[in-house]
This record gives sequence, C-alpha cells and structure tokens, in this order.
Amino acid sequence: MRAVVQRVASARVEAEGDVTGGIGRGLLVLLGVAQGDTPKEAIWLADKIAGLRVFEDSEGKMNLSLEDVGGSMLVVSQFTLLGDCRKGRRPSFTGAAPPEEAGQLYQVFVERVREQGLPVETGVFQARMQVHLVNDGPVTLLLDTEGVGPG
Repeated sequence: MRAVVQRVASARVEAEGDVTGGIGRGLLVLLGVAQGDTPKEAIWLADKIAGLRVFEDSEGKMNLSLEDVGGSMLVVSQFTLLGDCRKGRRPSFTGAAPPEEAGQLYQVFVERVREQGLPVETGVFQARMQVHLVNDGPVTLLLDTEGVGPG
C-alpha cells in the first residue's frame, strides 16, 4: 500500500458534484492499494498514519498526533499512486490491485482508523473525484508498506 499524507487546515472531496466527505484540521490521506497487499498492510498503515506526530505542540515541534489535536481524517482512494513511470511516457498501473481487492482493503484501512475513535470521512471508491485542500505547513509525507512488515 502507498499513501500520500497531507496535514491540512481543511479538505473536502466531491464526486459527481456532491461533497462526499469533508474535514477541518486533520490529515488528508490519498491511498493506493498494490497487488499482493493484505489486511495486515492495511492495518499497519492505518495505525501508522493515525499515530503520526505531525502536528505542532506549544513549542512549535511536530509532537502531536491526530487524536491529540482532535483532528479528523479524509481518506481518498487513488490507484494512480501505484503508477510506474520508469519506462516510456505513459504510466503503467499493473502494480495496482484489482478493484475488488483494492476496495476491500480500502475499507479495512478506513474501519481500522474508525476503531481508534478518530473521525473519518471518505471519497467514493472508483469514482472520478475532485479533492480540495488547504495544506498546512505545507506538510506532505509519503508512506509505503513495501518491505515493511507488521511487527
């Protein structure tokens, strides 16, 4: 799994002209599922992102988590994160999981974050969406489960 995580002042996602999810202060997570990913990767990544200390404390140091600041998470599926651009000019998406598998693991990720008591909003899986955000910092991180096993 691969995720682009952005600390935001606010973010929302629209599908077919309707807002399907929106948050104030929190994290926007663009989530891509790779072939071979399992629920273990989804759970590991959800726990990792939910616990990231990327919000500033009273001394201006990134020391606080989403829970510490009372923030929310907006999770948007994005298979293009698995695009391989090393050859040619058109990305290859053969590394992305098939939609059925990806959808299930996307839901595992979302539910794992919710189990931790964090408010979570989502986009619409497999829909064409528009994401609007105000990146705070800016803070943007790339996380990948490749080569990282749970435990």
